[in-house]
Amino acid sequence: MAAFAPFEARPHVAVAVSGGGDSMALLSLAAGWTRARGGRVTALTVDHGLRAGSGLEAARVAAWAAALGADHATLSWTDVKPETGIQDAARQARYRLLDDACRARGILHLLVAHTRDDQAETLLLRLRRGSGPDGLAAMSAERELASCRILRPFLGVPRAALRDYLRAAGLDWLEDPSNLDMRFARPRLRRRLDGDDDLDPAALAENARRYGLARVVLERDTDALLARCCRLDGAGFATLVRAGIAGAPRDLAERALGRVIAAVGGLIYPPKRSRLERLAAGISGAGEMSVTLGRCHVVTTADAVGVYRESRNAPAAVAHVPGGSIFWDRRFRVVFGERPHAAHGDLRLEILRRAHWPALAQRPGDAAGRAMLPAAARWGLPALADDHGLFAVPQLQYVRGREWPKTAGGAETGIRTLRFEPALAVSGGGFGVVPATDVSLA
Repeated sequence: MAAFAPFEARPHVAVAVSGGGDSMALLSLAAGWTRARGGRVTALTVDHGLRAGSGLEAARVAAWAAALGADHATLSWTDVKPETGIQDAARQARYRLLDDACRARGILHLLVAHTRDDQAETLLLRLRRGSGPDGLAAMSAERELASCRILRPFLGVPRAALRDYLRAAGLDWLEDPSNLDMRFARPRLRRRLDGDDDLDPAALAENARRYGLARVVLERDTDALLARCCRLDGAGFATLVRAGIAGAPRDLAERALGRVIAAVGGLIYPPKRSRLERLAAGISGAGEMSVTLGRCHVVTTADAVGVYRESRNAPAAVAHVPGGSIFWDRRFRVVFGERPHAAHGDLRLEILRRAHWPALAQRPGDAAGRAMLPAAARWGLPALADDHGLFAVPQLQYVRGREWPKTAGGAETGIRTLRFEPALAVSGGGFGVVPATDVSLA
């Protein structure tokens, strides 16, 4: 934990605990670490609802946490489950639920129990997918979410050492059957690692650490380029200085473009590098262009590159829930106000479409609000609509039937707060690499 300092005087940390051996060892050690500093630990268990008996497993974890002196909460994933890509969807949901739970409790540090073996597996999986240096850095030792930072203190610790620690401490754990499901790539790779003496997890993890050190430098240089060349607007679009991107080393230019497109498009990962290469080449060339990439519309002029959310692939409409909140389109954090009395029918949050524009154009008094944004930025905005059409567009200062209030309150507009908070930040906390050390759990 020393590598992640500083902490507050009486640290309150959360631990993601599935009940498996790795996370139970982490919970036990974290409980002792916080106790020695006058702090406390909260165990958070995500119940994905994908297996029968998962609720009973969460209850067992709660009992084990109590025995260790830790608070416990079960977080349930109640969304409709996708038919494909279930593991990736579950991972995204898991971190969203954990981040929300930390926000609600005022916890700044979320510990997860990925081990040296997990790091080695991640490196091999990404090598098979043709990842570049960023991907081969595998998992970051430290990563920032919206409300807390993820810490991975076990990236240098072998999985077997954690099982030895649990046995010596007389602690129990669960075995996750999904770790033996050969339908998934990671269990298949894990079996191969266990049976191949030529694949050394320690050496693979060390290679990932070295790639991580290179990634730290590249991320720092990319941050500096973005600081000079990028303006990110709260309405969810970005403007880049074309000469700055064109004159930068090509690798940094592609990284910068990938980050901006991911943020504006609400992506979890940047677009493929081959497509970013073509985009960077076009920006470095002469003339203007207009292309779509990563759910974005990229438009160049002689001096600038504009990146806007395109109206295609729009999120489904979401019902207005008074006082509720939603992470909309993986771009905006929306907190609903009370349902406005003037609204007829049910309000819903949806993307602003070209079909809405006539209603806006009929209001000459709103011209100033419309002029605040480039035309290309309008079509990706969140808007409230009802059975009678468009009701409110906060970024355009439009609300049907009245002037935009000087203090935008939920009772008048239906939205209390609206904040651009992309899933993948243009500039985050940076990749984290901890020193290579021999760890003893004795």
